[in-house]
Amino acid sequence: MAAAGSRDDELVIKSPNDQRSYRLLRLANGLSALLVHDPEIYAEEMQEEEGEDDEEKDEDVEWEEEGEENGSEPKKVKGGAEPLVKKAAAAMCVGIGSFADPPKAQGLAHFLEHMLFMGSSEFPDENEYDSYLSKHGGASNAFTETEYTCYHFEVKREYLKGALDRFSQFFVSPLVKEEAMDREILAVDSEFNQVLQSDSCRLSQLQSHTCSQGHPLNRFTWGNKKSLVDAMGSGINLREEILQMYMKKYHGGAMKLVIIGGEPLDILEGWTMELFSKVKAGPLLDMTPKTDMPFWKSGKLYKLEAVRDVHSLYLSWTLPCLHKEYMKKPEDYLAHLLGHEGKGSLLYFLKAKGWASSLSAGVGSGGSERSSYAYIFEMSIHLTDSGLKNVFEVIGAVYQYIKLLKQSEPQEWIFKELQDIGYMEFRFAEEQPPDDYAVNLAENMLFYSEKHIVCGEYIYEDWDPELVKHALCFFNPDNMRVDLLSRSFDKQSEAVQCEPWFGSQYIEEDIPSSLIESWRNPVRLDADLHLPRKNEFIPGDFTLRNINSPRCSSEDNPRCIVDEPFIKLWYKMDMTFNVPRANTYFLISVRDGYSSLENAVLTDLFANLLKDELNEVLYQAYVAKLETTISVIGSKLEIKLFGYNDKLPILLSNILSTFQSFSPKTDRFEVIKEDLERAYKNTNMKPMSHSSYLRLQVLREIFWDVDEKLGILMKLTFTDLVTFIPKILSQLHIEGLCHGNLSEEEAINISKVFRTTLSAQTLPEEARHGERVICIPNCENFVRSVRVKNDLEENSVVEVYYPVEQDIGKEATRLRAITDLFSSIIEEPCFDQLRTKEQLGYTVDSSPRMTYRMLGYCFRVMSSKYSPVYLQSRIDNFINGLSTLLDGLDDETFEHHRSGLIADKLEKEPSLSYQTGDYWSQIVDKRYMFDMPKMEAEELRTIKKADVIAWYDTYIRSPAPKRRRLAIHVYGCNADIAEAAKLQEQFWTAIDNVQSFKVSSQFYSSIC
Repeated sequence: MAAAGSRDDELVIKSPNDQRSYRLLRLANGLSALLVHDPEIYAEEMQEEEGEDDEEKDEDVEWEEEGEENGSEPKKVKGGAEPLVKKAAAAMCVGIGSFADPPKAQGLAHFLEHMLFMGSSEFPDENEYDSYLSKHGGASNAFTETEYTCYHFEVKREYLKGALDRFSQFFVSPLVKEEAMDREILAVDSEFNQVLQSDSCRLSQLQSHTCSQGHPLNRFTWGNKKSLVDAMGSGINLREEILQMYMKKYHGGAMKLVIIGGEPLDILEGWTMELFSKVKAGPLLDMTPKTDMPFWKSGKLYKLEAVRDVHSLYLSWTLPCLHKEYMKKPEDYLAHLLGHEGKGSLLYFLKAKGWASSLSAGVGSGGSERSSYAYIFEMSIHLTDSGLKNVFEVIGAVYQYIKLLKQSEPQEWIFKELQDIGYMEFRFAEEQPPDDYAVNLAENMLFYSEKHIVCGEYIYEDWDPELVKHALCFFNPDNMRVDLLSRSFDKQSEAVQCEPWFGSQYIEEDIPSSLIESWRNPVRLDADLHLPRKNEFIPGDFTLRNINSPRCSSEDNPRCIVDEPFIKLWYKMDMTFNVPRANTYFLISVRDGYSSLENAVLTDLFANLLKDELNEVLYQAYVAKLETTISVIGSKLEIKLFGYNDKLPILLSNILSTFQSFSPKTDRFEVIKEDLERAYKNTNMKPMSHSSYLRLQVLREIFWDVDEKLGILMKLTFTDLVTFIPKILSQLHIEGLCHGNLSEEEAINISKVFRTTLSAQTLPEEARHGERVICIPNCENFVRSVRVKNDLEENSVVEVYYPVEQDIGKEATRLRAITDLFSSIIEEPCFDQLRTKEQLGYTVDSSPRMTYRMLGYCFRVMSSKYSPVYLQSRIDNFINGLSTLLDGLDDETFEHHRSGLIADKLEKEPSLSYQTGDYWSQIVDKRYMFDMPKMEAEELRTIKKADVIAWYDTYIRSPAPKRRRLAIHVYGCNADIAEAAKLQEQFWTAIDNVQSFKVSSQFYSSIC
């Protein structure tokens, strides 16, 4: 075994609250590895030698649930219950991406990424890696950026070595099988077809297409069947090209590896040396800034036809590569000011003019925005109809604000605010899932110095006003690209051009030189534009409320601390994560908010206008990492406040005061109504979301169709809304959850804010809307067939839904557990058969569904190649074959799936937010089973293979006594919906009119 080049356990700067240990390892072959020992990933077996033994476990040893809440290390004991634990994970970033594609084989780097999954010399089976992970509670993925490619996985903690063994072979001896290449070309093509109708992807490709010739960005980075097959047609040997790229670019010097496990660092190091020293050596990666090269022609306006109903203006400026300036972050300072939403900001000004509804600004996190060639600072402005007509005036306003920034000296107090917030976020960072964290660290290893791998994205260490001024110099019209994305597009113009890969239509126009001159030095600076005021929401109190609260069993789950007719409040003090954060979620039932189509639309309008009214204060809190969302959930308003708890009560009081006294303004009504009209029109543009929408439309007793909502919206007046608001707010009921760094007294005070601020009466229980779900009779097969909403959308979707039982009663927990275990067993075979082998489409999945406490199971496939009728036949064929698969499942494999699922159920939530989300779903569903995963894990211990087969034979198999199906078929533009008639010959009943269907149907009683 080769010796390590060097190791360092002290170099990496970590948060004072981070209990993990970090070791930097530099291998002799140039590979850099960051090994992370996480004490909460308790490794069951500390084996130096693993091989086939990693499949065996001590069946008699269980875990004691000791110290689960306070993070102390669990002890191995006989008997007892298992504690919550985490999974292990790893990620590898390789310093090559789509910028390295040869011009004659565009998409090659992405194709290479796909091919590395297709077997290695050591593990030749194509799905060995995915199958191993699937059996052991794991998953994997990969993505190709412009200058690097990242591979990553997670797995049940005791199978990390086995997963690493298979993973390492990607970088040692991939087979790149000739016979797998044709199939994976189709997979790449299906992946591309998924984004073919994405406005953001079409814009990104237009920017690449119109980039300066010879620039690395001037290419087609996705790759598809045409780009790869055309390469072969022109005499290129694609396999040789892949192998050449691999041999040249995949070497130790280009690789950054992260391994996160529960084993001691010495063991993780031993595994790394054993498995990754085999990677061939190569020179260290050079990420230094490249030669300055112009990206785009200046003085041009690109008008791109949009798929969705939007008017979006994109202004882009290229800055020098700022990789080495991450301690100073001048681009973030400018993004903070240009993207601000408070009084005096550019957005505030544009909204007052009625020209814009939202704005964002900054350097994106993607590889093309942060390459070694340049940083691209982009401002995106969502325009109103009036803003579209005055688009050059909007750009003029942007340059007025830029002039303000140039005239004002860079402000150290603003930098200090960002610095304080950054350090606060680093100190109290919410943990990510291990898989995400591994990816994050591997990417950071490419761009930050070794000691800043963990903290580099947070720190603002050096105030450099001259660097800010230097960066600001690049914000001029001669260095600006202008893209206008809109449905208002002149298709008849002789200037229309076609981008070759997406087929999107665009027009390239010269911007009048007089306008460019006026932007270069605006004559006036509007008095309404000024720098933001100091942020009053930046927290100062980080005291932990649990410091004097000993852990006790009563604190394991939320408990009800206020139960009054007007408000019911659940509470749990955080005893696990020890961060000064709190999450407070509230469901506000309003009177008749969903009782009619018109009321449903008026409720949407009210919620959107309320958010608009609150925007300035919510934005200030958001900058200080105290966030708010306001949503309409059926007949209820859902308000969530989450972040640092210090100023949370002040923000909530502000929100409720505005809620109580809210009176809409005529001008904002017109703008928000236009926004809502656009949102309704854009609903269901994506086939996958369309199929889910159609399924819910059939299943829910009351479901207001979005097209009907649009028709009503067009007729509504300002007076209608003004009349409506007092009615829905006259009677309310609140149910909420306070979770995190709040004392019980503080939580009770929060409930008092609702009672003292809101003057409404209590909404009677019988007046609160309850969801009812349709009861499909046993042995019935219903199908709903519709066309895609977007006439150019090629993808078709089939979603086959099997209702199981209503989630109620003493058997409900066991039924959920069996359903989840069935899903775990068939998930990988389903993907392998329908996607990898049959290549039906890029998206293939199967998983349980819980619809207002109705348990079901769903199979989905999206395809641009096959019709829904054919897809249905292939799904049916797979389902019918599951009997053989389940019968043939050996005891060892079954046990791996069961233990992997138990590990999933008992996996510790990575952060307070994840845990709150679990608790909140129990409250929303009115189940209040806050320890549901533990209870399901306990049930899983007693579930046998025969139980899973019996479940399949009862609910899924044809024929089965309780088998019933609802199929949703969404027909892409190239599929013939007339084929749907064939299904009626196969015992399917078509649902032509949903309302008529519901009238003749029965519904389960409402339980949530």
